[in-house]
Amino acid sequence: MQTRKELAKEIGQFLGLRTRIIAVKMLREEEEIPSGTLRPLRDLGRHMSLCQAFSRARRQGITTALLLQDNWCAEPLIGLGYGEAPDLFLNGGNRYPASASSPEAGSRWAKGMPRLKAGEYIGVLCGPWDETDFEPDALIIYCDPAQLTQIMIAVNWIDGEDVPSQISGHAACVYATVPTIAEHRFHVSVPCIGDRKRAGAQDHEMIFTCPPEKIEALMEGFRKCTSTQVGFPIQSDTSLEYPLAPAYKKIGELMGVRYD
Repeated sequence: MQTRKELAKEIGQFLGLRTRIIAVKMLREEEEIPSGTLRPLRDLGRHMSLCQAFSRARRQGITTALLLQDNWCAEPLIGLGYGEAPDLFLNGGNRYPASASSPEAGSRWAKGMPRLKAGEYIGVLCGPWDETDFEPDALIIYCDPAQLTQIMIAVNWIDGEDVPSQISGHAACVYATVPTIAEHRFHVSVPCIGDRKRAGAQDHEMIFTCPPEKIEALMEGFRKCTSTQVGFPIQSDTSLEYPLAPAYKKIGELMGVRYD
């Protein structure tokens, strides 16, 4: 078994990641917070949004714990189950009229946002995976589309399954965590407008979330697919009638294509 630091380094180098992998853990009690962890309200005298904590983890290597009173943005309070969703939220009040055509549309989005069970957790802990000691519930990778393609190839290698994902332009911190934590599955999401405006997410970035127990299988998929030239490095050849893999050609022939 590779150490966490070794595996994180290998994945980062293989994909050419620009920022570090984020480890996320849901907290049931305050005693789970490691010593030396940043507590925004206590240590900075300021609230912090979860996307900003993610940004500090992947860019600066800072581990942060956000309990209820540390949070600035309200949507992760609901998504991560800090408490029951208020009627104002469920009725679409945070979406309409700014980003929903009607209260009904805003309500439909709010009721469909992924949520953990209310009251199960008191907070969230996040930090750079290669340096943290806590056991995470989810690993978050900010990547570009080419890197995500390679990740998807490795995911398919594991068991042939694709990645069903619920994608929204809102609440990226929720969409990037809740489905994986709740269902222990891979998930793809995109940075929301808040992540871009308040936490520095870049135009080229997408988000892939991995259950920790599947990260070694993912790395094995990278290795195997590269050894069979399915994956990095990607060599472009846009010529017509480019060389086909034997299985591709055989399937085409069985479907009636004449290649000669």
